[in-house]
Amino acid sequence: MKQLIHRKSATVPPLRRGSLLVLLLVTGYALSQTAQAVKPPPDGGYKNENTAEGRNALFNLTTGMNNTAIGFRTLYTLTTGSENTATGSEALSDSTASFDTADGFQALHHNLTGFHNTATGWRALFENTIGFENTATGAGALFSNTTGIDNTATGAAALYTNTKGRFNTATGYQALAQNTTGESNTANGVDSLLNNTTGHHNTAVGWAALDRNTTGELNTAVGVSALAFNVTGGANIALGYGAGGFITGDYNIDIGSGGVAGEDKTIRIGESQLQLDTYIAGIFGTNLAGSPVVVTADGHLGVGAASSARFKDEIKPMAKASEAILALKPVTFYYKKEIDPKRGAQFGLVAEEVEKVNPALITRDRDGKPYTVRYDAVNAMLLNEFLKEHRTVQELKATVTKQEATIAQLESTVAKEETIGAARQKEFKALAATVK
Repeated sequence: MKQLIHRKSATVPPLRRGSLLVLLLVTGYALSQTAQAVKPPPDGGYKNENTAEGRNALFNLTTGMNNTAIGFRTLYTLTTGSENTATGSEALSDSTASFDTADGFQALHHNLTGFHNTATGWRALFENTIGFENTATGAGALFSNTTGIDNTATGAAALYTNTKGRFNTATGYQALAQNTTGESNTANGVDSLLNNTTGHHNTAVGWAALDRNTTGELNTAVGVSALAFNVTGGANIALGYGAGGFITGDYNIDIGSGGVAGEDKTIRIGESQLQLDTYIAGIFGTNLAGSPVVVTADGHLGVGAASSARFKDEIKPMAKASEAILALKPVTFYYKKEIDPKRGAQFGLVAEEVEKVNPALITRDRDGKPYTVRYDAVNAMLLNEFLKEHRTVQELKATVTKQEATIAQLESTVAKEETIGAARQKEFKALAATVK
């Protein structure tokens, strides 16, 4: 009985044997498929100091060394490349190069032979193919770069559309975002040099600094919205909040000033409504030959009005116009202590008094009040009066000379007459003596 029972338990019915065979075949097939999908397997270290973690990571590697791939299809195409690090799904997935580092989803995804690149962030350096020595940190940083080299982008979308541009540095969200082939630009701040495309050798520091620049070159903007409206202007320098914000021309320097649209080759420092005093060291006590500097009410500096006839019209003699200075009243005075603490004695005129004589002889402040005397004009009028007096003296001298000549002639005539008279008197005396 036991033997019978034993035989029954040891005997497998035909139907059950078929089911077991199918199960074994399915299990074997599944194991076979699993084995084929992990070459190399997903865990552990492999020959040549390579590390792969994730489906199809380092899938095609042959002789490459010292690579680390973590994530789906990371370093998928790599065969012989070495010393790459890829972390994130499809990071460096198309690369065959060496010495690249990618950290983030599809970072350096399309890289082929570019080397010494570092990409950190979602699709950083996504389109890079052969560009090398680039550093991208931030989502979409250097996204479109293909062949550009030696670029550094830090911030989401920094240098986003750069394709071939070289030697650019962008720090901040969308810094140099529209750059394509521009070179040697430096942008530090959100939206700085945002719209630059081909402009080169520009430096922008501050939010929206040079943000509208497209092809302008050799510009330097430091400050929020500095050189904000410059598009194609070149070689401009702006320092301060909104400095040079209205500039569109070339070769301007604006420090703490918004500048003027269309202006070229101009220096502006400060705003007349904000800055009321200026102190500059190294000027007082320094002797130089040259023309005196003058300043207008709006702060425009120069060496006085041009004197050449090329710049003048309606030229005519001053004549009696200079006689107004004869009514001026020179005075001695002391400046108030807040102006001149040393209270040195001064000599000159009072602008309000001069205005009464001739308003053209004074300049006014920003409020339209008399401010100072145009001593250069007074000097010109003095010269005219002097020349008039000089001509008068010369005329008097000529008259005196003529009179002296006349007197001398008269004296000579008188002397001759006296000589003739004396001779005749002798003749008369001789005749009288004969008659006697």
